[in-house]
Amino acid sequence: MDPLAALLDGPRAHGAFLLRSVLTPPWSLRIEDRAPLTVVAVVRGEAWIVPEGGKGVQMGEGDVAIARGPDPYLVADDPATPPQALILPGQECRTPDGGHLSGLADVGVRTWGHGTDGPVVLLTGTYGTAGELSNRLLAALPPVLVLRAADWPTPLAGLLATEIGKDVPGQEAVLDRLLDLLLIAALRAWFDRPDTHAPAWYRAHEDPVAGPALRLLQHQPAEPWTVAKLAADVGVSRAALARRFTATVGETPMAYLTGWRLALAADLLRQHPDATIGSVAHQVGYGSAFALSTAFKREFGVSPHHYRSG
Repeated sequence: MDPLAALLDGPRAHGAFLLRSVLTPPWSLRIEDRAPLTVVAVVRGEAWIVPEGGKGVQMGEGDVAIARGPDPYLVADDPATPPQALILPGQECRTPDGGHLSGLADVGVRTWGHGTDGPVVLLTGTYGTAGELSNRLLAALPPVLVLRAADWPTPLAGLLATEIGKDVPGQEAVLDRLLDLLLIAALRAWFDRPDTHAPAWYRAHEDPVAGPALRLLQHQPAEPWTVAKLAADVGVSRAALARRFTATVGETPMAYLTGWRLALAADLLRQHPDATIGSVAHQVGYGSAFALSTAFKREFGVSPHHYRSG
């Protein structure tokens, strides 16, 4: 499981919040839903997206933005337009003074706004949860990133726009997968840009020595790895692997493996509440529930049991 795949095992779309917004200027929405990740695509018109305390970015037709929570941000026709609506946790919508909205309402299947037609159409996909594995990737993202249609042509946003208004059996699953595809494609495009400061472990996947070693650790965390065994499987000396891995990833192979195993264990505890601590320990490479609990508490400050129930 590589980090991008892990992202979709954390905030993976499963009945994700998906909405088409049809808007007429002036309009302004302040997002305070505390969601870990939101995708915004401009289908028609223009919009500004402004992170809290940061510089706003104007988006045009076909552009895609990714907003990393939980900090608030603004989506508006102009940064100077006062917010007309607050989007709160659970997608509750209120006026800035806490009252009920007027002029903005449901106008169709997964469609909301000023009416059924307007100069601005946005698609919003919100992921409501995050996991420890995905947090490694989310931490590498800026509060808001924007991919321009001219630099990153993709049919996925248009396909999502076509499908979002359909009300047919199985449509939620279709939309979830389309949203996942749009997100993963956008993140790959972002990290592959030469001007993007991608995390060292992401760039290291391209390294001929560290890359294969990373993939072995990520895909087979339960293996009883040692630096010698890992080096043998990669086909280099132990010293060469340790030197190259540490230089490219930023930590030793065993330190990376420990962090990966514990993050995986944390996600498994939340995703499978009926699994025993011992079974989770076995899946991630710890010999006993006690060994996992000791390492887990050292990393997260709480026991696996308390983490699961927290």
